[in-house]
Amino acid sequence: MRPVSSASKQQGMLLLEALVGILIFSIGILAMLGMQSVGMRNTIDSKYRSEAAYLANQIVGTMWVDRANIATYDDAGGGNARLTAWQNQVTTTLPMDPASPPSTVPSITIAGRQATVIVRWKRPGDTTVSSFTMVAQINDPT
Repeated sequence: MRPVSSASKQQGMLLLEALVGILIFSIGILAMLGMQSVGMRNTIDSKYRSEAAYLANQIVGTMWVDRANIATYDDAGGGNARLTAWQNQVTTTLPMDPASPPSTVPSITIAGRQATVIVRWKRPGDTTVSSFTMVAQINDPT
C-alpha cells in the first residue's frame, strides 16, 4: 500500500481559492457600479434642480423690473411676451413630458402682490414629474 502524501490532498485548493477571490472581486465591482449609477443620477437631478431654480429666479427678477404689469404674468391673465419667452426657455432647457397634454408646463400664479412660480420637468425614462416652487412678494411700484 502506498502512503497518501499531503500534496495530493490539496490538489484543486488553489483553483477553489481563485474562484472565491474572483467572486469577492466581482461583488465589489458590482457594488461600485451601483454606487456610480446612483451618483450620476443624483448629479443629473441636482443639475435640473439648479436650472429650475435659476429659471424661476429669472422670471421673478423680470416681474420685479415690470412690477406695474405683474398681473399679466399670471397664466390665467397671460398675454405677456416676456412670460411666453420665459416659458419657451423653460421647455427648451429642462426635459419635458412627451405626453399630450404635458404635465411639465411651467406655471405662474399671481395673488395680489405674491407670485408663485412652479417649474416642472420629467427626466427621460422617469415616471415621476419633479418640480421647483418659488414664492416671492413683489412690492408695489409706487
